[in-house]
Amino acid sequence: MRVGLISSQRYTFMAKNKVSFKLKSKLSELDKLCQHLERFGESIGLSPKCIFEANLALDELFTNIISYGFKDKKEHTIDITISHKDNTLEFKVEDDGIPFNPTEVDTPDLECTIEECKIGGLGIHLARNLMDEVCYQRCKKKNVLTLKKTIKDEEPAKKRAKG
Repeated sequence: MRVGLISSQRYTFMAKNKVSFKLKSKLSELDKLCQHLERFGESIGLSPKCIFEANLALDELFTNIISYGFKDKKEHTIDITISHKDNTLEFKVEDDGIPFNPTEVDTPDLECTIEECKIGGLGIHLARNLMDEVCYQRCKKKNVLTLKKTIKDEEPAKKRAKG
């Protein structure tokens, strides 16, 4: 296992096909999330489309955690692990915020006009649709969200690493 620093953040290379890092509970950390994801995606040969879709889903979920997940104004840590095995990407997001299961959120009404739409739920809907599997559990006073995305044959890059 190697440990490195990226923009003053701890970045742990657990193996060629797995990386873990910690982010602070600030929206300004979205850039770091994107950098980590892009670096990992490029290292295993993901297509730009796959990296974009994963980034969009994680961006939406991270933003929800920061915006709604904590009752206090204290700084919290969000743990992210990204792994690749065979043709599957797995993203694990852990936070110590209030219990919230995004898999239980109703699908928003996509047929309504802009004026009629209720605020909320669209980002979660987007993340669920960009991923192939979304699982939630509450474990040791933490929200643990696991997302899986199958890398499709039409998305391979030149040098995809085997997991």
